[in-house]
Amino acid sequence: MSAEPRINDRIRVPEVRLVGPSGEQVGIVPLAKALELAQEYDLDLVEVAATARPPVCKLMDYGKFKYESAMKAREARKNQAHTVIKEMKLRPKIDPHDYDTKKGHVVRFLKQGDKVKITIMFRGREQSRPELGFRLLQRLASDVEELGFIESNPKQDGRNMIMVLGPHKKKTEAMAEAREAQAARKAERQGYANDDHVDESPDAAKARADAAAEASAESSSEA
Repeated sequence: MSAEPRINDRIRVPEVRLVGPSGEQVGIVPLAKALELAQEYDLDLVEVAATARPPVCKLMDYGKFKYESAMKAREARKNQAHTVIKEMKLRPKIDPHDYDTKKGHVVRFLKQGDKVKITIMFRGREQSRPELGFRLLQRLASDVEELGFIESNPKQDGRNMIMVLGPHKKKTEAMAEAREAQAARKAERQGYANDDHVDESPDAAKARADAAAEASAESSSEA
């Protein structure tokens, strides 16, 4: 079945409840009268509520309506925030440098409004020391508490221990802040470019030329 509404002569009912171009209620009129009004206004008769009794139809520019609806849907998809779960894997005895690197990635993900799944991977005898993984996860959660919170507490899953961090900021907020920051950087770059190409006023140019001539004259007299 088509999702497109019936328009004009595709409407097959004896009468309709008509809505005018500006949303005004015209009332129940015969279909022939509604089609006549559509021609008079140079608009389409569009069935907007087919299940009503009688069906509700509106006078509108259907081509323009479809175009505007498509643009709104496109903009909504563009701004739609998809929840993303990033994953970061650590070892229980991770060295300080690697820990700082991994933590930096977690910070970046949380700032972007994404969730982060932290996995501690145990090998060999490390499996008998789950407290090492637990303490590491607690440390990481504490280090990034300004950006995220523990959404799923640490739990053992075979040879791994897993914790999920959720961002304090919503994805839409993070996206908006990123766009604002990008616009600010662009404006700053344009400002620098404009400063480099400032045109000298005629008065300033004349004053600079006079000063140069005077300096040259003094130099010649001293010689």
